[in-house]
Amino acid sequence: MIRKRRFADVISTQLDLFAHDYVRLIGDCAKAEDAYDRAARDEAEERFGDYQDLVETGTEILADLRDNFARTLDDAAAEEYETEFNRAVHKRLPRFALEIENN
Repeated sequence: MIRKRRFADVISTQLDLFAHDYVRLIGDCAKAEDAYDRAARDEAEERFGDYQDLVETGTEILADLRDNFARTLDDAAAEEYETEFNRAVHKRLPRFALEIENN
């Protein structure tokens, strides 16, 4: 039996807003990743650093969004919400998921 997640609707809305508000950042990440993939060996490290900086920015924005909402909840609900939020980021925005749990 499939169980609906408690915070699924709010998280979906939050991620929709992130994708809308930060469409340029998401696009810049894709371009930076492509530049890294195409970079010559002597440029690859710099291109990867550019990509990492953009991904870190997106991850921090998502973590702030998550943490701001979590502060409105009691401790048990906040923990459940954070777990659901991180899982949703892993599924929907995987490039930002690697470090989401550490932020």
